[in-house]
Order: sequence, then C-alpha cells, then structure tokens
Amino acid sequence: MSAPIVVVGIGADGWAGLGEPARAAVLASCEVVGSTRQLALLPDEVKAARRPWPSPIDALVDELVDRALAAASPPRAAASAVGGSSDGAVCVLASGDPMLHGIGATLARRLPAGALSVHPHPSAFALACARLGWPEAEVELVSAVAQPPEAVARLLQPDRRLVVYAAGASGAANVARVLRDRGFGASRLVVLEQLGGVAERLEESSAEEWGERDADPLHAIAIECAAEPDAPTLSLVPGLPDDAYEHDGQLTKRHVRAVTLAALAPTPGALLWDVGAGNGSIAIEWLRAEPTARAFAVERHAERAERARANARSLGVPQLEVVLGSAPEALCDLPGPDTIFIGGGLTSAGVIQRCWYSLRPGGTIVANAVTLEGERVLGFARERCGGELARIEIAHAEPLGTFDAWRPQLPVVQWSARKERD
Repeated sequence: MSAPIVVVGIGADGWAGLGEPARAAVLASCEVVGSTRQLALLPDEVKAARRPWPSPIDALVDELVDRALAAASPPRAAASAVGGSSDGAVCVLASGDPMLHGIGATLARRLPAGALSVHPHPSAFALACARLGWPEAEVELVSAVAQPPEAVARLLQPDRRLVVYAAGASGAANVARVLRDRGFGASRLVVLEQLGGVAERLEESSAEEWGERDADPLHAIAIECAAEPDAPTLSLVPGLPDDAYEHDGQLTKRHVRAVTLAALAPTPGALLWDVGAGNGSIAIEWLRAEPTARAFAVERHAERAERARANARSLGVPQLEVVLGSAPEALCDLPGPDTIFIGGGLTSAGVIQRCWYSLRPGGTIVANAVTLEGERVLGFARERCGGELARIEIAHAEPLGTFDAWRPQLPVVQWSARKERD
C-alpha cells in the first residue's frame, strides 16, 4: 500500500524546482496542506483541495497522524475515522528538506515506517553553505523557528560558523540582538533571503550593524562568530564558570558540577529530572552537552525557579522545563525519567523512594550531599539500591596574609546507582 501521507519539500523556486516524482506526488494527492505562501506556488493543474496550516498547527498535525494510522485499518473504518474518503494520499508541503527541522521530521516521530513518503528539496542550510563556500560538515545548524532566538547562545564561540533558521521579518534582528547581548556583536552576519528563488538576495553586515532591521519573511542567517575582548567564551563541556549563572549561592559549584555531569552521562533523547534544581545549573549543562536530551528542573522556591528559566535562556537552552513545586509531590505528574539528579531536598521524606520508583529500568540516579544528615540518607540509599559512594573534596589557593594557602570547599558526598533492567 502506498503511504497515506506524502511530504514534498518545496523551495522559493516553487513548482519549477520540483523533480518529476515530487510533482507526480502532488498531482496524485487528494488534499494539499501547506502555508499560504507554499500553496500559492502550485499551478492550476493541481486539482487537489488546498488547506492552509492553522495557527497553532498542532490540531491539524494530530488529524494527519490519525488519518495515516487509520489508513492501515479496513477501508470502511479508515473513512469513518477521518470523516471522509480515504482515496488518495494527503500531500504536505514543507520548506526545503522536510526532515531537517521540518514538518517531515515531526510526522516521522509519530508514524510507523511505511506511513510516510518524503520527497526532499535542497535545504536552506545546504543553499546557504553553497552560497558562502562553507563546508557543511564544519557548520552548525540552529532552528529558532519553534523556539526563542536565545537557542543560538549555546553555540556562541569564536570562529564557529552557524546557519540559523528564523521566523518572520524580525528573525534576523532577534538573532543579532542575542549576539550583541552576549558580546558577539562583531560577528559577521549574512542574511540570505528567498534562497533558490528569483528574488534571492544576500546582505552582509555584522550583528552590531544589523540592528533592528527587518528581513524578507523567508530568510536564513549565516554567522561567523567573533567575540569582543571582554566577552565570556563558554565551552559545551560541563563545568561552566560559576559567574556564568545568576544565582543566590544555591549553585552546584563548577568542579563538582563537572564531576556530577560525568556521572549523569547525557545521552541522545534522554530525559533528566533535576530535583531541587536551585538556579538550574545541572539541568542547563545537561542540555548544553546533548542538544537532543530533555530536562525538567523541579524547584520549590519561586525566585530560584524564575532564575533557572532566565539562566536557561541566557545559556542557550530555552527548552528547559521548570516545575515550581516541592518533591516528592511535584514529581507525580512528570513523565518517567531516564536519569535523575537530586541536588536539594534530599532529606525530605519520600524523595529518594519516589525518585527510585519513577526511574526507568536501566536509568541512572545521582545525588549530592554536603550535610551529615544528607550523607546518612545516601548511605541508606546505597544499602537498599546499591551503587557507589564517592567523596569529592576541592580546595582553592587563596591569599592568607602575604602568602597563599589552600581554602577547602565543603566536601560533597555523591551517590550514583544504575537501576537494573527487569
């Protein structure tokens, strides 16, 4: 059976830029879904009903998924499920390569193999790299279409090259503002409008010079990062300087944070619970280390929770989900985690038990303690659940009169354990 949904990538060059298989897929469809701009690119010979995306698009995405799943049922059931005929595929138009930050990837995550057919088009990323002579393997792609422009901040490092997808006429200005705010106003900025179309236009500037100018609504931004002398340059390796965060002292310090992230070991798609998150440093560096990972930061103090949100945006991971509430009650409605870190509230009744119960088989739990009471809790946890205990002691050289001496931080006891698979 042919796929019930066909996704066709289309560029600014419209119908003329489609290959014969892609054109045939559009012509054979019973309905075409796309943006108003994309639908206007189709010629009159396309007789299928044209349906623009609503805003937000979620309801129509759900409907398309249901339609594709229903098509696997007997024809009568499929027709009933979607409220109409099941003849012909639904064609979904996408900008450029549908599987690169596009609707094709969104649908593919929810549909089984064979339910989706994709006809890709050269992406804006590929076209931008081609126009600038940048080897694609040496360039990072960031999408600021479905998330705040602060997502760019994660990758701001000298000499790094970026291509950024942006939404709306103000997209370039919003990205330029993020660069200026973080000391990267000197970065080369190339705004690429209507890539691949007859109205294609490239305008070169810097983040500082671009200011608040609008661009064509269909544009991408290429960036060659250049830092000002006093700009902080932050690595993706865990252990950011403490002053990279706004905090009130409730912060896992830099060296302990690096050791803790090593124990947590971020992996693709993994979900972290950061329990007693304070100002969010552990969850933030988890997301910075692995961009496909997810994280919930659970914090009972409203000011710290808001500060965690601000830190996440500032450090380029605005996708962090902050939950205001006390553990264990605040954990009850969260999706099951692959990894858990307990940094605060360790001695509260039921926290360790709830976390261990919720942890998926094969998952890892890590907890830090600086008090004797917390150490006792971790000792009991190891007796019941296994794992390892480690004592982390850090000292810094600081002035003592006319000399220097070692001034130790409070030692940290760390428990880490892996939950066995059933």
